[in-house]
Amino acid sequence: MGGDHGPSPLVDGAIMAAQRSPGCEILLVGDESVLRKILKEKGLGANHFTIVHASEVVGMDEKPKGSLRKKNSSISVAARVVSEGKAEGVVSAGNTGASVAATLFGWRPLVGVSRPAIATLLPTPKHPVILLDVGANVDCKPRHLFQFAVMGMVYARDMLHRSSPRVGLLSIGSEERKGNEVTLETAHLLKASNLNYGGNAEGRDILGGKFDVVVCDGFVGNIVLKFGEALAEMIIHSLKGELSKNVLLSLGALAMKPALKAFKKKVDYAEYGGAPLLGLNHPCIICHGASNPKAIMNAIRVAADFASIHVTSHIEREIATNLERIKQPEPVLEEKAAVSL
Repeated sequence: MGGDHGPSPLVDGAIMAAQRSPGCEILLVGDESVLRKILKEKGLGANHFTIVHASEVVGMDEKPKGSLRKKNSSISVAARVVSEGKAEGVVSAGNTGASVAATLFGWRPLVGVSRPAIATLLPTPKHPVILLDVGANVDCKPRHLFQFAVMGMVYARDMLHRSSPRVGLLSIGSEERKGNEVTLETAHLLKASNLNYGGNAEGRDILGGKFDVVVCDGFVGNIVLKFGEALAEMIIHSLKGELSKNVLLSLGALAMKPALKAFKKKVDYAEYGGAPLLGLNHPCIICHGASNPKAIMNAIRVAADFASIHVTSHIEREIATNLERIKQPEPVLEEKAAVSL
Protein backbone atom coordinates (compact mmCIF):
# COMPACT_ATOMS: atom_id res chain seq x y z
CA MET A 1 0.00 0.00 0.00
CA GLY A 2 2.96 2.35 0.51
CA GLY A 3 4.30 2.65 -3.04
CA ASP A 4 4.53 5.94 -4.93
CA HIS A 5 1.44 5.18 -7.02
CA GLY A 6 -0.62 3.18 -4.54
CA PRO A 7 -1.56 -0.49 -4.84
CA SER A 8 -2.83 -0.53 -8.44
CA PRO A 9 0.54 -1.17 -10.17
CA LEU A 10 1.30 -3.91 -7.64
CA VAL A 11 -2.03 -5.61 -8.29
CA ASP A 12 -1.36 -5.40 -12.04
CA GLY A 13 2.06 -6.96 -11.49
CA ALA A 14 0.53 -9.72 -9.37
CA ILE A 15 -1.98 -10.47 -12.12
CA MET A 16 0.83 -10.69 -14.69
CA ALA A 17 2.87 -12.94 -12.38
CA ALA A 18 -0.10 -15.24 -11.78
CA GLN A 19 -0.59 -15.58 -15.53
CA ARG A 20 3.10 -16.31 -16.15
CA SER A 21 3.52 -18.65 -13.17
CA PRO A 22 0.18 -20.27 -12.34
CA GLY A 23 1.82 -22.51 -9.72
CA CYS A 24 2.80 -19.50 -7.59
CA GLU A 25 0.12 -18.48 -5.09
CA ILE A 26 0.10 -14.72 -4.47
CA LEU A 27 -1.34 -13.01 -1.41
CA LEU A 28 -2.29 -9.33 -1.62
CA VAL A 29 -1.72 -7.53 1.69
CA GLY A 30 -3.42 -4.18 2.25
CA ASP A 31 -6.74 -2.45 2.71
CA GLU A 32 -9.22 -5.16 1.73
CA SER A 33 -11.92 -2.81 0.43
CA VAL A 34 -9.42 -0.97 -1.78
CA LEU A 35 -7.92 -4.19 -3.15
CA ARG A 36 -11.33 -5.72 -3.88
CA LYS A 37 -12.34 -2.57 -5.74
CA ILE A 38 -9.19 -2.67 -7.89
CA LEU A 39 -9.75 -6.34 -8.72
CA LYS A 40 -13.38 -5.66 -9.59
CA GLU A 41 -12.35 -2.82 -11.93
CA LYS A 42 -10.07 -5.28 -13.70
CA GLY A 43 -12.88 -7.79 -14.06
CA LEU A 44 -11.51 -10.19 -11.46
CA GLY A 45 -13.33 -11.68 -8.50
CA ALA A 46 -11.92 -11.97 -4.97
CA ASN A 47 -11.32 -15.69 -5.59
CA HIS A 48 -8.42 -14.91 -7.93
CA PHE A 49 -6.18 -13.83 -5.04
CA THR A 50 -6.07 -14.28 -1.30
CA ILE A 51 -6.45 -10.87 0.33
CA VAL A 52 -4.94 -10.27 3.77
CA HIS A 53 -6.34 -7.14 5.38
CA ALA A 54 -3.97 -4.47 6.72
CA SER A 55 -5.52 -1.29 8.10
CA GLU A 56 -2.42 0.95 8.18
CA VAL A 57 0.09 2.32 5.67
CA VAL A 58 3.70 3.43 6.18
CA GLY A 59 4.46 6.61 4.27
CA MET A 60 7.63 7.07 2.25
CA ASP A 61 8.83 9.81 4.60
CA GLU A 62 8.42 7.81 7.82
CA LYS A 63 11.47 6.64 9.74
CA PRO A 64 12.10 2.88 10.07
CA LYS A 65 11.95 2.89 13.88
CA GLY A 66 8.65 4.75 13.88
CA SER A 67 7.17 2.43 11.26
CA LEU A 68 7.48 -0.50 13.67
CA ARG A 69 4.78 1.05 15.86
CA LYS A 70 2.30 0.48 13.05
CA LYS A 71 1.60 -3.17 13.80
CA ASN A 72 -1.17 -3.34 11.19
CA SER A 73 0.68 -1.68 8.32
CA SER A 74 0.75 -3.62 5.06
CA ILE A 75 4.49 -4.34 5.37
CA SER A 76 4.22 -5.43 9.04
CA VAL A 77 1.28 -7.72 8.28
CA ALA A 78 3.06 -9.15 5.23
CA ALA A 79 6.17 -9.95 7.30
CA ARG A 80 3.97 -11.53 9.99
CA VAL A 81 2.14 -13.68 7.41
CA VAL A 82 5.51 -15.09 6.34
CA SER A 83 6.72 -15.68 9.92
CA GLU A 84 3.49 -17.60 10.58
CA GLY A 85 4.26 -19.92 7.65
CA LYS A 86 1.37 -18.75 5.47
CA ALA A 87 3.70 -17.46 2.77
CA GLU A 88 7.36 -17.89 1.87
CA GLY A 89 8.47 -14.37 1.03
CA VAL A 90 7.58 -10.69 0.69
CA VAL A 91 7.65 -8.29 -2.25
CA SER A 92 7.38 -4.63 -1.24
CA ALA A 93 7.43 -1.35 -3.17
CA GLY A 94 6.92 0.76 -0.07
CA ASN A 95 9.27 2.53 2.36
CA THR A 96 12.61 0.68 2.14
CA GLY A 97 13.58 1.37 5.74
CA ALA A 98 10.21 0.08 6.93
CA SER A 99 10.58 -3.07 4.81
CA VAL A 100 14.00 -3.73 6.32
CA ALA A 101 12.79 -3.01 9.85
CA ALA A 102 9.64 -5.16 9.61
CA THR A 103 11.48 -8.19 8.28
CA LEU A 104 14.56 -7.69 10.46
CA PHE A 105 12.57 -7.67 13.68
CA GLY A 106 9.87 -10.07 12.52
CA TRP A 107 12.01 -12.84 11.08
CA ARG A 108 15.18 -14.68 12.10
CA PRO A 109 18.67 -13.64 11.00
CA LEU A 110 20.65 -16.40 9.31
CA VAL A 111 23.22 -18.11 11.52
CA GLY A 112 26.52 -16.30 11.10
CA VAL A 113 25.01 -13.09 9.71
CA SER A 114 25.07 -10.02 11.95
CA ARG A 115 23.56 -7.57 9.47
CA PRO A 116 21.34 -8.23 6.45
CA ALA A 117 22.21 -6.33 3.27
CA ILE A 118 20.28 -5.03 0.28
CA ALA A 119 21.70 -6.24 -3.02
CA THR A 120 20.92 -4.80 -6.43
CA LEU A 121 21.68 -5.78 -10.01
CA LEU A 122 23.43 -3.29 -12.28
CA PRO A 123 23.97 -3.75 -16.04
CA THR A 124 27.38 -4.35 -17.60
CA PRO A 125 28.36 -5.13 -21.22
CA LYS A 126 28.56 -8.83 -20.31
CA HIS A 127 25.99 -9.57 -17.62
CA PRO A 128 24.49 -7.89 -14.53
CA VAL A 129 26.76 -7.32 -11.53
CA ILE A 130 25.55 -7.55 -7.93
CA LEU A 131 26.30 -4.52 -5.76
CA LEU A 132 25.75 -4.76 -2.00
CA ASP A 133 25.00 -3.20 0.39
CA VAL A 134 22.97 -0.40 -1.20
CA GLY A 135 21.17 1.05 1.78
CA ALA A 136 20.59 -1.15 4.81
CA ASN A 137 23.84 -0.39 6.68
CA VAL A 138 25.54 2.99 6.65
CA ASP A 139 28.39 2.14 9.02
CA CYS A 140 30.11 -1.21 8.52
CA LYS A 141 32.98 -3.13 10.04
CA PRO A 142 35.20 -5.55 8.10
CA ARG A 143 33.24 -8.60 9.27
CA HIS A 144 30.03 -7.07 7.88
CA LEU A 145 31.57 -6.48 4.46
CA PHE A 146 32.95 -10.01 4.56
CA GLN A 147 29.45 -11.40 5.23
CA PHE A 148 28.07 -9.28 2.37
CA ALA A 149 30.66 -10.81 0.05
CA VAL A 150 29.64 -14.36 0.97
CA MET A 151 25.93 -13.59 0.58
CA GLY A 152 26.52 -11.88 -2.76
CA MET A 153 28.56 -14.82 -4.00
CA VAL A 154 25.78 -17.29 -3.13
CA TYR A 155 23.14 -15.14 -4.81
CA ALA A 156 25.26 -14.79 -7.96
CA ARG A 157 25.94 -18.53 -8.03
CA ASP A 158 22.42 -19.76 -7.26
CA MET A 159 20.20 -17.11 -8.85
CA LEU A 160 22.38 -15.85 -11.71
CA HIS A 161 24.06 -19.20 -12.43
CA ARG A 162 27.65 -17.98 -12.24
CA SER A 163 29.82 -21.03 -11.58
CA SER A 164 32.57 -19.18 -9.71
CA PRO A 165 31.48 -15.58 -9.06
CA ARG A 166 34.36 -13.12 -8.96
CA VAL A 167 34.12 -10.85 -5.92
CA GLY A 168 35.52 -7.32 -5.75
CA LEU A 169 35.83 -4.91 -2.83
CA LEU A 170 34.93 -1.33 -3.75
CA SER A 171 37.86 0.97 -3.00
CA ILE A 172 39.74 4.00 -4.30
CA GLY A 173 42.32 2.03 -6.28
CA SER A 174 43.06 -1.43 -7.58
CA GLU A 175 46.36 -1.70 -5.66
CA GLU A 176 46.28 -3.75 -2.45
CA ARG A 177 47.61 -0.86 -0.36
CA LYS A 178 44.76 1.45 -1.43
CA GLY A 179 41.74 1.98 0.81
CA ASN A 180 40.81 2.89 4.37
CA GLU A 181 41.25 0.76 7.50
CA VAL A 182 37.92 -1.01 6.98
CA THR A 183 38.57 -2.04 3.37
CA LEU A 184 42.17 -3.05 4.06
CA GLU A 185 41.12 -5.34 6.90
CA THR A 186 38.19 -6.68 4.86
CA ALA A 187 40.61 -7.56 2.07
CA HIS A 188 42.60 -9.76 4.48
CA LEU A 189 39.42 -11.64 5.44
CA LEU A 190 38.43 -12.13 1.80
CA LYS A 191 41.87 -13.45 0.90
CA ALA A 192 41.54 -16.11 3.62
CA SER A 193 38.08 -17.16 2.44
CA ASN A 194 37.11 -19.71 -0.21
CA LEU A 195 35.64 -16.95 -2.39
CA ASN A 196 36.95 -16.15 -5.84
CA TYR A 197 38.28 -12.82 -4.58
CA GLY A 198 39.53 -10.55 -7.37
CA GLY A 199 40.89 -7.72 -5.24
CA ASN A 200 39.85 -4.09 -5.11
CA ALA A 201 37.22 -2.78 -7.48
CA GLU A 202 37.42 0.86 -8.49
CA GLY A 203 34.29 2.83 -9.29
CA ARG A 204 34.83 2.31 -13.02
CA ASP A 205 35.01 -1.47 -12.49
CA ILE A 206 31.42 -1.73 -11.23
CA LEU A 207 29.97 -1.58 -14.75
CA GLY A 208 33.04 -2.93 -16.52
CA GLY A 209 32.14 -6.61 -16.29
CA LYS A 210 35.31 -7.52 -14.38
CA PHE A 211 33.40 -8.68 -11.30
CA ASP A 212 30.20 -10.59 -10.58
CA VAL A 213 29.85 -9.17 -7.08
CA VAL A 214 31.04 -5.80 -5.75
CA VAL A 215 30.95 -5.18 -2.00
CA CYS A 216 30.67 -1.84 -0.16
CA ASP A 217 28.86 -0.32 2.80
CA GLY A 218 25.29 0.94 2.40
CA PHE A 219 26.24 4.62 2.49
CA VAL A 220 28.50 4.35 -0.55
CA GLY A 221 26.31 1.76 -2.27
CA ASN A 222 23.18 3.88 -2.04
CA ILE A 223 24.97 6.86 -3.58
CA VAL A 224 26.34 4.69 -6.41
CA LEU A 225 22.89 3.21 -7.08
CA LYS A 226 21.08 6.53 -7.28
CA PHE A 227 23.82 8.08 -9.40
CA GLY A 228 23.60 5.14 -11.80
CA GLU A 229 19.81 5.43 -12.05
CA ALA A 230 20.04 9.14 -12.78
CA LEU A 231 22.81 8.66 -15.35
CA ALA A 232 20.87 5.99 -17.25
CA GLU A 233 17.76 8.18 -17.29
CA MET A 234 19.75 11.19 -18.47
CA ILE A 235 21.33 9.22 -21.32
CA ILE A 236 17.98 7.91 -22.53
CA HIS A 237 16.30 11.33 -22.42
CA SER A 238 19.30 13.00 -24.08
CA LEU A 239 19.26 10.48 -26.93
CA LYS A 240 15.54 10.99 -27.47
CA GLY A 241 16.02 14.76 -27.52
CA GLU A 242 18.91 14.68 -29.99
CA LEU A 243 17.24 12.18 -32.32
CA SER A 244 14.08 14.27 -32.56
CA LYS A 245 15.84 17.51 -33.57
CA ASN A 246 15.52 17.05 -37.34
CA VAL A 247 14.15 14.69 -39.97
CA LEU A 248 17.48 13.05 -40.86
CA LEU A 249 18.20 12.19 -37.26
CA SER A 250 14.65 10.90 -36.83
CA LEU A 251 15.10 8.63 -39.85
CA GLY A 252 18.38 7.43 -38.41
CA ALA A 253 16.60 6.72 -35.14
CA LEU A 254 14.22 4.38 -36.97
CA ALA A 255 17.18 2.35 -38.19
CA MET A 256 18.68 2.38 -34.71
CA LYS A 257 15.42 1.47 -32.98
CA PRO A 258 16.31 -2.19 -32.27
CA ALA A 259 19.66 -1.18 -30.77
CA LEU A 260 18.09 1.60 -28.70
CA LYS A 261 15.39 -0.77 -27.49
CA ALA A 262 18.02 -3.32 -26.44
CA PHE A 263 19.97 -0.61 -24.60
CA LYS A 264 16.87 0.61 -22.78
CA LYS A 265 16.04 -2.94 -21.73
CA LYS A 266 19.55 -3.44 -20.35
CA VAL A 267 19.38 -0.35 -18.11
CA ASP A 268 15.70 -0.70 -17.16
CA TYR A 269 15.33 -1.56 -13.46
CA ALA A 270 11.98 -3.24 -14.23
CA GLU A 271 13.87 -6.08 -15.96
CA TYR A 272 15.49 -7.04 -12.64
CA GLY A 273 12.36 -6.70 -10.51
CA GLY A 274 13.78 -5.50 -7.23
CA ALA A 275 16.61 -5.71 -4.74
CA PRO A 276 16.82 -8.81 -2.51
CA LEU A 277 17.39 -8.29 1.20
CA LEU A 278 19.98 -10.96 2.03
CA GLY A 279 20.73 -12.36 5.48
CA LEU A 280 17.29 -13.23 6.86
CA ASN A 281 15.56 -16.61 6.89
CA HIS A 282 12.99 -15.66 4.22
CA PRO A 283 13.23 -13.83 0.89
CA CYS A 284 12.29 -10.16 0.83
CA ILE A 285 12.43 -8.32 -2.49
CA ILE A 286 12.47 -4.54 -2.17
CA CYS A 287 11.19 -2.71 -5.24
CA HIS A 288 11.48 0.89 -6.37
CA GLY A 289 8.61 3.00 -5.05
CA ALA A 290 7.61 3.89 -8.61
CA SER A 291 7.75 0.29 -9.85
CA ASN A 292 5.55 -0.51 -12.81
CA PRO A 293 3.62 -3.80 -13.17
CA LYS A 294 6.47 -5.40 -15.12
CA ALA A 295 8.91 -4.73 -12.27
CA ILE A 296 6.49 -6.21 -9.72
CA MET A 297 5.94 -9.28 -11.91
CA ASN A 298 9.68 -9.86 -12.12
CA ALA A 299 10.12 -9.25 -8.39
CA ILE A 300 7.52 -11.94 -7.62
CA ARG A 301 9.35 -14.31 -9.96
CA VAL A 302 12.65 -13.59 -8.17
CA ALA A 303 11.05 -14.16 -4.75
CA ALA A 304 9.59 -17.47 -5.88
CA ASP A 305 12.92 -18.65 -7.33
CA PHE A 306 14.75 -17.49 -4.19
CA ALA A 307 12.47 -19.66 -2.05
CA SER A 308 12.46 -22.73 -4.29
CA ILE A 309 16.25 -22.77 -4.69
CA HIS A 310 16.72 -22.46 -0.89
CA VAL A 311 19.18 -19.58 -1.17
CA THR A 312 18.94 -18.86 2.57
CA SER A 313 20.18 -22.29 3.63
CA HIS A 314 23.02 -22.06 1.09
CA ILE A 315 24.08 -18.71 2.57
CA GLU A 316 24.16 -20.21 6.07
CA ARG A 317 26.33 -23.08 4.87
CA GLU A 318 28.82 -20.84 3.09
CA ILE A 319 28.99 -18.43 6.02
CA ALA A 320 29.76 -21.31 8.41
CA THR A 321 32.45 -22.69 6.08
CA ASN A 322 34.16 -19.33 5.77
CA LEU A 323 33.94 -18.41 9.44
CA GLU A 324 35.91 -21.59 10.10
CA ARG A 325 38.47 -20.67 7.45
CA ILE A 326 39.09 -17.17 8.76
CA LYS A 327 38.62 -18.28 12.40
CA GLN A 328 36.16 -15.51 13.26
CA PRO A 329 33.65 -15.93 16.10
CA GLU A 330 30.04 -16.36 15.07
CA PRO A 331 28.49 -12.86 14.96
CA VAL A 332 25.30 -11.75 16.64
CA LEU A 333 22.56 -9.68 15.06
CA GLU A 334 23.15 -5.97 15.50
CA GLU A 335 20.92 -2.94 15.19
CA LYS A 336 21.71 -0.60 12.35
CA ALA A 337 20.55 2.50 10.57
CA ALA A 338 18.59 2.01 7.36
CA VAL A 339 18.73 4.39 4.40
CA SER A 340 15.58 4.66 2.30
CA LEU A 341 16.02 4.06 -1.40
